[in-house]
Amino acid sequence: MREILTGDFAPNRWLVWPPSSLRIVDWNINRGEKLPGIIEFLAGANADILILQEADLNARRTHRLNVAEEIARKLQMNYVFGREFEELVQGSKGSPAYHGQATLSRWPISNPRLIRFSRQSNFWQPRWFLPRVEPFQERLGGRIALVIEINIAGSRLLIYNLHLESRSNDDLRLSQVQEVLSDVARQDHQCPIVIAGDFNLDASKAGVASALSNAGFQDAIAAPRTPTAPGHHLFESGSKIDFAFVRGPIRAASGRVHNQVTASDHYPISFTLTASRS
Repeated sequence: MREILTGDFAPNRWLVWPPSSLRIVDWNINRGEKLPGIIEFLAGANADILILQEADLNARRTHRLNVAEEIARKLQMNYVFGREFEELVQGSKGSPAYHGQATLSRWPISNPRLIRFSRQSNFWQPRWFLPRVEPFQERLGGRIALVIEINIAGSRLLIYNLHLESRSNDDLRLSQVQEVLSDVARQDHQCPIVIAGDFNLDASKAGVASALSNAGFQDAIAAPRTPTAPGHHLFESGSKIDFAFVRGPIRAASGRVHNQVTASDHYPISFTLTASRS
């Protein structure tokens, strides 16, 4: 579970100066079950960095594909994949299946690592009395943040790719955010940092919003009334649970929720990152 997969499919770029802006997409891709539609949107988005949650590896439901690598190959990007859970129903002892986070970049990726949160829900743990069939989703592992560094023409960008727990309360999710912020506190304050992912809560509300603001982060999307996941019933407006925040000598602009995209049970969010003016 601690092993991190990587692949380099981006062509070499020789630039003296970093580009004037970077386009970033964050998206929970729902395991990659609608992979052609996912790739179609991401290809059209023409992003420099992709921050993806719920990517499958060797799972029966997604045709035993390495979903992150499939996307990276098609889009000619480098990728890092971190295992969140072993999906016991989707694989076998001889051929295990996994589920986790992937971050892709048109630039070199270095120093990938995982923060496996110390507080976890026990909802997903296998029980002796539960049959190993799809509805029960029995798993081994736990929620993570995938941390990477991207080198862009000599400039360093730090990315935290989060997937917080869905089957507990906001207090547990806040504690997982605090673990990420404790890690951030050890970084150079002048290093540009992006925190993005599926928070499974509204991070614009008190508690999480205050913790992120106190740590110097600003909301990259700032669309308070736009859900990032559709409702499950006709009269549900949906929920806002996917976020991106930035800190350091950078600013985010053109934040958007792509709520016409139907290739996942979450909508992609995107923004443009530029150097802040001194």
